[in-house]
Amino acid sequence: MRIILVGFGVVGKSVTAVLARRYAEKVKDYGFNPKIVAIVDVDGAVINPRGLSTEKLETLRQKGAPISADPEFGHPGMTALDVIESVEAEVVVEVTPVNIKNGEPAMSHITTAFKTGKHVVTTNKGPLALALPALMELAEYNNVYLRFSGTVGGGTPMLEFAKRCLAGDKILAIKGILNGTTNYILTEMAQNRVSFQEALANAQKLGYAETDPTMDIEGFDTACKIVILANWVMNKKVTLRDVDRTGIRDVTLQALDEAAKRGNTIKLIGAIDGKGKPTVKPMEIPKNSPLCVSGVLNAVTFYTEFAGEQTLVGKGAGGIETASAVLRDLLEIRRRLASKMLS
Repeated sequence: MRIILVGFGVVGKSVTAVLARRYAEKVKDYGFNPKIVAIVDVDGAVINPRGLSTEKLETLRQKGAPISADPEFGHPGMTALDVIESVEAEVVVEVTPVNIKNGEPAMSHITTAFKTGKHVVTTNKGPLALALPALMELAEYNNVYLRFSGTVGGGTPMLEFAKRCLAGDKILAIKGILNGTTNYILTEMAQNRVSFQEALANAQKLGYAETDPTMDIEGFDTACKIVILANWVMNKKVTLRDVDRTGIRDVTLQALDEAAKRGNTIKLIGAIDGKGKPTVKPMEIPKNSPLCVSGVLNAVTFYTEFAGEQTLVGKGAGGIETASAVLRDLLEIRRRLASKMLS
């Protein structure tokens, strides 16, 4: 399987590390022989149609930008669209930064990959939050696969759990803590009785929150994830515009204290059921609820017709964790292609 990797930040570098780490096992256990034939970053690309060696990938990881300065395979100034259109490969792995205004440049990367007959694995929530129903249709029209398990839950297989482990059951509703940054902030406020601003500053010092934390604290990140869950798990045709969203900026210590008196706490919850529109808002939940996780953990509960409530808890982010989700998606595409060949 020849792979074009678009984006070489934390997740991109982790993807190359995960693919290289147990290469022989993957070939032996899964018949999966991944070869990264191109990597594209903002400055250009490195391309080797025979596949970049483990040693070359390690050199690129250690050296950092600009990767296109590589004397052997570097192509300064070459864009991702140029590479996707001109380099032969089966899969494009798209791991560029999230943009929820128009989904670019990831939206163009994904659609161009489809039109050139390439499958896509992405960790980028932007295009999916804005246009997942349309992207799924475009993938089907071009007879290719789109997979994105790293967009929700990082390395925790939330999408796969719902799709596979609960297959045959009917999922009636989904509720979850889907953003580790806001969960850390609310945990700090409740447990250490610090203000919102102080908890946010701590999160930024620890690297949990960006310098501009808007995506997290205003609920946009959670909204993107609940849109993806709603579409993929419950077959809802919704986008980011459909989400009723409220962030955590106005959650006070007094509100947390009042909730604690009732045996509850406040968490930022993304939710969707069979009737209403998707919502993201701070909600009181019991402290003994399976959803009541602390720190940067994520948790999601699936409410099903037969199996009742099923809750999955795990880390929602991190380079290696998200890269493990990319690997799962690649293996899933490999399995589906093998099944097609046999049928």
